[in-house]
Amino acid sequence: MTRRRVETVVVDNASEDGSPEMVADEFPDVCLLRSRTNEGFSGGNNRALSGLDARYALLLNSDAAPHPGALDTLLDFADAHPDIGIIGPKVVNPDGSLQYSCRRFPTFAAGLFRNVYLGRLFPNNQPAADYLMQDFDHASVRDVDWVSGCALLIRRECLEQVGPLDAATFFMYCEDMDWCLRAHQASWRVAYFPDAVITHFAATVSPLLRPLVPVGIFCAPPCVSLAAVSSIQ
Repeated sequence: MTRRRVETVVVDNASEDGSPEMVADEFPDVCLLRSRTNEGFSGGNNRALSGLDARYALLLNSDAAPHPGALDTLLDFADAHPDIGIIGPKVVNPDGSLQYSCRRFPTFAAGLFRNVYLGRLFPNNQPAADYLMQDFDHASVRDVDWVSGCALLIRRECLEQVGPLDAATFFMYCEDMDWCLRAHQASWRVAYFPDAVITHFAATVSPLLRPLVPVGIFCAPPCVSLAAVSSIQ
């Protein structure tokens, strides 16, 4: 998966389906942390991030798979651009079609059409298209408003300045948007980087794996480590 040393951490959000036992049995090299309560996407990831000494942190959903070389390419780009605090790779569906993983901050008009019945009536509406950046070919590097947390690399210095995910406000969803907003406010760049590609299986993932919320942690070279941190709910 990467030429760098890999460390994996899994946070169990008080699951009762045998998921942590499966992780312990099938992945003995994984560090398994068990929570007594379901802390959600934000809380689970924050628990894993809180004690880790790493140069970068990579949020990577359990239903997402990096293409060969993607992680090394992503890290090389991050090393070459120290003013970028958050980087989102290109995200595609299992059939290779594009997922709109970099977006503009939503407007009120976009909220009227996005993920609601009105949007189904008018699927080609302009506010939602602007929000999803459908006017962008997603083939070049570009500074953006925010990137999806299904695959998101954050620099340690940025993380230390803006703080962890806002678990008090966002149990799940929109925590990635808020993180990117705080990065902008702290004068960090947020960038989309299509040379690193991730397949996101989304709803096609098995019921057992849907609750997993991984994060990757990278330390500085030459001892670079990746820790995939999952929250099992």
